Amino acid sequence: MNYIQNILKLRHKKNNELSTALEPILGFKPKKIHYYERAFTHRSTNKKDDIGNPFNYERLEFVGDAILGAVVAHYLYVSILDANEGYLTKMRSKIVSRSHLNKIGKGLDLISLLDSTLENSKFGDNIHGNLFEALVGAVFLDRGYSMSEKFIFDSVIDPHVDLDQLEGKVISYKSLIVEWCQKEKKKINYSKCHDEGIDEVKHFSVKLEIDGKVIAKARATSRKKAEEKVSQRGYFALQGKIQL
Repeated sequence: MNYIQNILKLRHKKNNELSTALEPILGFKPKKIHYYERAFTHRSTNKKDDIGNPFNYERLEFVGDAILGAVVAHYLYVSILDANEGYLTKMRSKIVSRSHLNKIGKGLDLISLLDSTLENSKFGDNIHGNLFEALVGAVFLDRGYSMSEKFIFDSVIDPHVDLDQLEGKVISYKSLIVEWCQKEKKKINYSKCHDEGIDEVKHFSVKLEIDGKVIAKARATSRKKAEEKVSQRGYFALQGKIQL
């Protein structure tokens, strides 16, 4: 019995510490702290609930992603009255882009609350955005849609969204290049080329070809990054022919 009581006391203490740390971030005191505990639990902990189900932040990340999308969609709908569906979709993608959410999550230092068996230095940038989405999911399940909407406005829209600046922001140069080539009926190809670098970390070299002509080359630590980098160079090489 004493063992169980000690476990419950430790859990209660930990939950109180988490609640105290979250209050200045959320602007309110959490009611159902177990949602927030899950929002900051990494799968490496192998934690399970009282009936044996494993849990981590990933399911809450799924919920938070949906709530973010809904709130931002409503905000854009009432803010840009003359915009069509395609324009609204692009603007929403820019606001909830991975890089944007990573920046917000990093600014809130959410990783400092993460329960994990791994060192924080082992995580990539996406952990910051993942935790932010999980936190939004926890707020929704704890307090409902209205409070989630307020939290998103306070932490995302009001401090970080300028529609005029956002309109000219490119989220993915590759998507821009591909869409333009499809529209102009041009043949596009991303192909691996010989990497002559001497870096210790493996790099990928990629060239962008349009209608058989090499437009640009680039290298990076992953093929995905290299393709985005070469797309950016290709965009500027085309001297503004592609419209945002």
